[in-house]
Amino acid sequence: MFESKEQFKQAFIEKIQTLFGQSLEESSTAAKYEALSTLIREIISKRWYQSNQQYSISKEKQVYYFSMEFLLGRLLGSNLFNLGITEVCCQGLKELGIELTELEAVEHDAGLGNGGLGRLAACFLDSMASLHLPGHGTGIRFRHGMFEQKIVDGYQVELPDNWLKDGYVWETRKVDRAVTVKFGGNVHMEEQGGRLIAIHENYEPVLAVPYDVPIVGANCNTVNTLRLWSAETNHFDFSSFSKGDFLKAVEEKYSLEATSQILYPDDNYPEGKTLRLKQQYFFVSAGLQSIVRRYKRTHGGFPADLGNFHKKIAIHINDTHPALAVPELMRIFMDEEGLGWEQAWYVTRHTISYTNHTILPEALEKWPIELVKTLLPRMYMIINELNERFCAALWQKYPGEWERIRSMALIADDYVHMAHLAVVGSYSVNGVAEVHSNILKNEVMAPFHEFFPYRFTNKTNGVTHRRWLAKANPQLAALITATIGPGWMAHPDELANLHRFAHDCALQKEIKAVKQANKERLANYIQAKLGIAIDVSSIFDVQVKRIHAYKRQILNALHILDLYNRLKADPGLDIEPRTFIFAGKSATGYYLAKRIIKFINTLAQVINNDPAIGGKIKVVFLENYSVSLAELIIPAADVSEQISTASKEASGTGNMKLMMNGAITIGTLDGANIEIKDEVGDENIVIFGLTAEQVMNYYKNGGYNVLDVYNNNPRLKVAVDQLVNGFLPVSPDEFDCIHHSLMRTNDEYFVLKDYADYAVAQERINSLYGKQCCWQAMAINNIAFSGRFASDRTVSEYAIGIWKIKPVVIREN
Repeated sequence: MFESKEQFKQAFIEKIQTLFGQSLEESSTAAKYEALSTLIREIISKRWYQSNQQYSISKEKQVYYFSMEFLLGRLLGSNLFNLGITEVCCQGLKELGIELTELEAVEHDAGLGNGGLGRLAACFLDSMASLHLPGHGTGIRFRHGMFEQKIVDGYQVELPDNWLKDGYVWETRKVDRAVTVKFGGNVHMEEQGGRLIAIHENYEPVLAVPYDVPIVGANCNTVNTLRLWSAETNHFDFSSFSKGDFLKAVEEKYSLEATSQILYPDDNYPEGKTLRLKQQYFFVSAGLQSIVRRYKRTHGGFPADLGNFHKKIAIHINDTHPALAVPELMRIFMDEEGLGWEQAWYVTRHTISYTNHTILPEALEKWPIELVKTLLPRMYMIINELNERFCAALWQKYPGEWERIRSMALIADDYVHMAHLAVVGSYSVNGVAEVHSNILKNEVMAPFHEFFPYRFTNKTNGVTHRRWLAKANPQLAALITATIGPGWMAHPDELANLHRFAHDCALQKEIKAVKQANKERLANYIQAKLGIAIDVSSIFDVQVKRIHAYKRQILNALHILDLYNRLKADPGLDIEPRTFIFAGKSATGYYLAKRIIKFINTLAQVINNDPAIGGKIKVVFLENYSVSLAELIIPAADVSEQISTASKEASGTGNMKLMMNGAITIGTLDGANIEIKDEVGDENIVIFGLTAEQVMNYYKNGGYNVLDVYNNNPRLKVAVDQLVNGFLPVSPDEFDCIHHSLMRTNDEYFVLKDYADYAVAQERINSLYGKQCCWQAMAINNIAFSGRFASDRTVSEYAIGIWKIKPVVIREN
């Protein structure tokens, strides 16, 4: 580590010389970034080695967190922060005429995730390392992210997210740890030595090569591992190439490597479905093979040793994507290690735990039987046997209740149900907010909860305060430390000490100044990117998240259209100036969500260019939402839009990041909003809309008619009609699908039903912002009570209540 600026500067200049054979003055910004990152990486590597050595020696239980996504963001800044050397490096670089922020901007956001699922996984890894917990991540090294979003004429256009084009300085390729994953072929059983053995033939082998990324703990020596698997092959058809058939020469290579090419291929087509299932099995199989191999090296490889596997290893599956861990671990134990069915099943179901993240049917994955049989024949055999045994147990408890048994079966209606597989194959199933966990237990998975009454629990999500407060908003972090001391950095619950200063006028003034500086920074970015001039004294009203009907960006947009109509009718309308800021991607095949993006951008086109409203409102859609963009937007937000249909959002984490930075939540009683309300109190949050119970009741029993609302709210009726009556400068049928989703499907997500209450809530926001002493007190209280939503608390609960792992303090070498 660097004891002084001079020591750092010398090491940095030497690193540029040894890496590139050139002087500092000759080096490009990219070269300086690589030199700095390599220098930091060398410091990390020593701790990484020491951590791995100590884990092997101590033989303490470790957890492996399997997730399809890990949305890491840029690592240079967070690694400097966690190592505690940001300031010395920043000052040293400044003396060399270099701005650290310019070097950080060179790094591409790792294209390893899309939204909250991946960001949660990244927060958990950060917290595990910072809490000295032996916990690691397992995922896929996607060569391309989901996509790079461009907005062209208001439409989302998807371009390749080639985030690896300049390499990735933080990863280490470990080809000597590669394993083979088998697809297709056929499996038959043979008796050998008095036991049945599965023989897998004519399969397609795919080489899975691990790339390890160090996860650095804050203010400690712990460095854990995120292992990302890449599908690779050296196959090259030289004969075809020699004959001039160049495409055929590389056809098989690209076919095999497609498995880790892109995150979430479009599954509206059979090929996309096949690739998604292939991806899921690929990283699960590779990860489990690697873990079992390491376990045998540390703890022994005899059947008796493997019988204790669950006492030393916890496997956690983040949503249903890695649910194939259940049959795959069974396969490894039985086919490769010689365990019998009963022992393999006992160890498997005491090793795996499962987090459910949604009640949406499309996310509770299911795969056609024929697809699973063809692509993963051995997996299907094991799942089928598990299904037979589970259904037999159900029959014993519920004789004659065929419908109940069908609804709980792992295989039913020509599909393999992955959520059912995850529940049956796990010792713990948790939701991610109290309301979500209760819906799981009492509604969506009620039969499973009845059958496994002690298996279900709740672990409310959290976010790492190190990245989302201390690093993203350093001025605010410094102000908090000056006010209550530095203890909150290690113990975020100590942020509650800020509460007693909520009405301190001096602190309110400083908090407001920090927010203003962040708003100016964001406004400059918007001006540079979009050419839109923003009033930095306006309310920055932010809704940044994946575009989806249940997240109800359309509710926000309809309110903006209504507000515009009111301003057109009365330009002197007494409202606080407001800037509505949106960001988020739609899935490539999600037509409705793409049209919502177009609608928001059409509103921006109309409103931002209408001088008649005097610039009182502006609309901005920022393209290609990412962790780095979130770090710019969130510290600048005044209002946090958390307006999903009650019961649909499992938890949310954007709501936590925004409150942590002093934004006031306007939201429904959904997900973690309820627990945020409980923490901050009714006076520091603006709640509206139906409750989860009311929504579920309407779904079950009916009683809602959208036409009643539409016909009895004149302002809302005008706005809804404007979608299709030619008011907007688009073709008349441009927003037909949005209109259809509201009016012809009886408003499935209760947008119109909640509209009047939402409009009243927005009036309250307007009124509160006009009373700045009150508003700043609310902002301070939101920051103060955000410690409850730090991922350190969440991960501690997982470690104690689910994984049963203990801290391992890594000593300095």
